[in-house]
Amino acid sequence: MTPAPIAVALDAPDLETAAHWAALVTPHVSTVKVGLELYLRYGPDVIASVRGASGVQVFLDLKLHDIPNTVAGAARAVARLRPSILTVHAAGGPAMIRAAVESAPHTKIAAVTILTSLTEADLGRIGLMGPADEAVRRLAVLSVEAGATALVCSPNEVSAVRAEVGDGITLITPGVRPQGAATQDQMRVATPEQALADGADLLVIGRPITGSADPGATAAAIAASLRRAS
Repeated sequence: MTPAPIAVALDAPDLETAAHWAALVTPHVSTVKVGLELYLRYGPDVIASVRGASGVQVFLDLKLHDIPNTVAGAARAVARLRPSILTVHAAGGPAMIRAAVESAPHTKIAAVTILTSLTEADLGRIGLMGPADEAVRRLAVLSVEAGATALVCSPNEVSAVRAEVGDGITLITPGVRPQGAATQDQMRVATPEQALADGADLLVIGRPITGSADPGATAAAIAASLRRAS
């Protein structure tokens, strides 16, 4: 059975918990996501620990955002860990995105457009022209022109972004919440079935899976619901 197009966010307090969650969900999902907390605490060792013997794809979500030369060095440093996906902030601009792409040629560089925690009011306060869907569209086009082969956007924008960039770009959607799950700090959300129907390729789901009593069973249930919907 093909694993579901889900990246489980392993936002664990320690390496043992992250590795345990990864082992539970990898029979059911294609990808596990390592974020800033785990990577900053444990460094490169975390990648091998969560990858285990399964060879599951690792999504390294560091959201690099700095001058091009610094991002090039950082991307080169983590490329040796063979992550399938590495994130950079689209707001870093074309030269920075291009630097990451050129420095990690065997890793899919995903440009993060607008964080799913930001509201329309937040965009105005940080000086970013909205509305959110228009800002996301602009950043998506800029990123693809700079060589990014993946984009991160909320489920609310995925349909418009797909229409804008075509089928060759991987669209990753955080802010995915199964029916009835709490939204927590995510503001622009959708169910897994809706996000896939709208054109997403990879769904980022964290706490609804890892915070459940049985992460493996929860991942399996969501995967089954996606197969039924497809």
